[in-house]
Amino acid sequence: MSESHDRIIRVESNIASINPEAWDACANPDQATYNPFISHAFLSALEDSGSVSPRAGWSPQHLVLEDDAGNIEGVMPYYLKSHSRGEYIFDHGWADAYEQAGGAYYPKLLSVVPFTPVNGRRLLVPPSEDFEHREQLLLSGALELCNRTETSSIHLNFLTEPEWKRLGDYGFLQRTDQQFHWHNQGFDCFAQFLETLTSRKRKTIRKERREVDTHNISIRWITGSDLTEKHWDTFFGFYIDTGARKWGSPYLNREFFSLLGERMADRILLVVCQRNERIIAGALNLIGGDTLYGRYWGCVEDHKFLHFEACYYQAMDYAIANGLKHVEAGAQGPHKLARGYTPRTIYSAHYIADPRFRAAVADFLKHERSYSDMEAEALAGLSPYRKAR
Repeated sequence: MSESHDRIIRVESNIASINPEAWDACANPDQATYNPFISHAFLSALEDSGSVSPRAGWSPQHLVLEDDAGNIEGVMPYYLKSHSRGEYIFDHGWADAYEQAGGAYYPKLLSVVPFTPVNGRRLLVPPSEDFEHREQLLLSGALELCNRTETSSIHLNFLTEPEWKRLGDYGFLQRTDQQFHWHNQGFDCFAQFLETLTSRKRKTIRKERREVDTHNISIRWITGSDLTEKHWDTFFGFYIDTGARKWGSPYLNREFFSLLGERMADRILLVVCQRNERIIAGALNLIGGDTLYGRYWGCVEDHKFLHFEACYYQAMDYAIANGLKHVEAGAQGPHKLARGYTPRTIYSAHYIADPRFRAAVADFLKHERSYSDMEAEALAGLSPYRKAR
């Protein structure tokens, strides 16, 4: 696509065309902070299953930075989008405003993990002396593709904070929002975590966990080779039911879960809830180097507080038992605050091609960031932790 001295940037419309080992060397050079969602295995499962495809409105346009010998020095997950669904950083208002003014917001370009509100790097360059130069080359490729395809905009969602700051320096518009994450302070057990909370919050959580126990529900953790197609059949039913109620049309198909289990079994934690030997609920998590990522949940029996138990408390239990530092339980959800999950700023960066529309979005983001800062301050005042903490 483009050249820079002894380097080239090419575009791949299928991640299967990119060497998995080379991609992963760029995406996860440090296993201590391994992020399963930017791995070749996860992204290829999305594409190979057809969950991500031009027909679904996601056309892969992955960028690959190579030296003159063909060695991959950086990659970027990149998609041409015909809509804004499955992103969790919402720009529908921007699209409506631009189209009302006579512009065409779609297609647009997006760097993200599809359907996944999980923080992580998007400019995937391994540590090197010219790290930032390689990063800039990937960005130049992203901008050139925007110009060639005459798309309205580029969006990089759920960035790391350092990336977000550098993208601001490069002229991208900056946006912030909030998620709720739990942080393991070296706890030996769940009871030790509870002692860090205020008395009222501690009693509430104990009451919620006891309530689940009264329904004769047993809970198991399933991972690795213990995962079977029967588990995926059952869980996919939960996923379809939850998806239909929450966002109308579920994004993932059944084949995706089989491919995920085939390629990443050791990175999967399935929390299974059974009553009278029947699986009635489940929560799917992915295991990172230092973080457990909660993704999907569903049930066929409605029991009070079972959602909190399966998605939040079991995730915390697993993190404590396995020495993980954090639990990310997905997008939104201020109700997580009362359960020990605290606010964390999330970051996105945006390039708008039309200078007049860019100025309007920049003004909107200025006011939105001010509101986001006030919201973060208010949430901090609602911390469930004791002041001594």
